[in-house]
Amino acid sequence: MMARVSKELEIRDSRKARFLGTVGGWLGRVLSWTLRIEVQDRCGVTDRAELQRPLIWCLWHNRVLGMAVTRRRYFGWREGVVLTSASHDEAALAAAARVFGAGAARGSSSRRGAAAMRELLRVLKAGKDVVVTPDGPRGPRYRLQGGVLKAAQAAGAPVLAFHVRFGGAWRLRTWDRFVIPRPFSRVTIVFDELLDVPRRLDEDGFEERRRQLEETMRRGVDDLELESDEED
Repeated sequence: MMARVSKELEIRDSRKARFLGTVGGWLGRVLSWTLRIEVQDRCGVTDRAELQRPLIWCLWHNRVLGMAVTRRRYFGWREGVVLTSASHDEAALAAAARVFGAGAARGSSSRRGAAAMRELLRVLKAGKDVVVTPDGPRGPRYRLQGGVLKAAQAAGAPVLAFHVRFGGAWRLRTWDRFVIPRPFSRVTIVFDELLDVPRRLDEDGFEERRRQLEETMRRGVDDLELESDEED
């Protein structure tokens, strides 16, 4: 039993995953130089003097590249950490995040969840942002799990819904239909209004906030028809 628990808590890593993630990160940085990016800032996050408190960035798993390619251009001064799963696959994502100047907390709702939550709270209390993909690491796509709200409650930090819409993109045949913008295409970034989550909420109140954030996040995507087609 102890061996099984230890295996579940293990952070899976490999040189190959780190190498592929690093290469992918640099390719993403090169790609970012070609994109025509339009920004809608509804909360002031791009104003260095206006919004200085730590935030929990909330974005769908398939849009992490959209955040990465805009980081240095629009909010590069903000220090942050990306929550990734402890799997081999997401070791590559952690390596790519470092190329874009972000750290990584290895864990998820399915593996090392408690340890990851402690790390996120430590990061937030240190004044740094945290990036969470609430439908990861396994989906279902565009279904928001409650962990992001629990982190907001525990840390007293607001949630920022981060939307990315693509004028032209490749969509991989992964569970999340991971999106890669085409070179020289248009990308629209929306920093939505901040959502505060009260520390004390009963079960119904928590579920209402979860649905509110999920609806906000789903309004920000441009490919919900892909989800309905697959369900049919």
